[in-house]
Amino acid sequence: MNIGYISFDKEGSELLFTNLSLRAGSKSTIITTNLSFERLNEIFLDSVMTAAILDRLTHKSYMLNMNGNSYRLKETMEWLAK
Repeated sequence: MNIGYISFDKEGSELLFTNLSLRAGSKSTIITTNLSFERLNEIFLDSVMTAAILDRLTHKSYMLNMNGNSYRLKETMEWLAK
């Protein structure tokens, strides 16, 4: 699941929260985003729901903060150089 550019409406946010709650403790979930936690309100449009979703996501989790050059940009530049 990539959470990034498309905002969730209220129902979509609630469905994601329910899904994460049901999976908690029994299934692995990997979510990628290029937004910081502080900016996720832009996606979920509700600060309370955003906090609840982040609570479910970060409980007993491993978080990787991967900064660096874009792999797609590097690949494109190599392709253009040919």
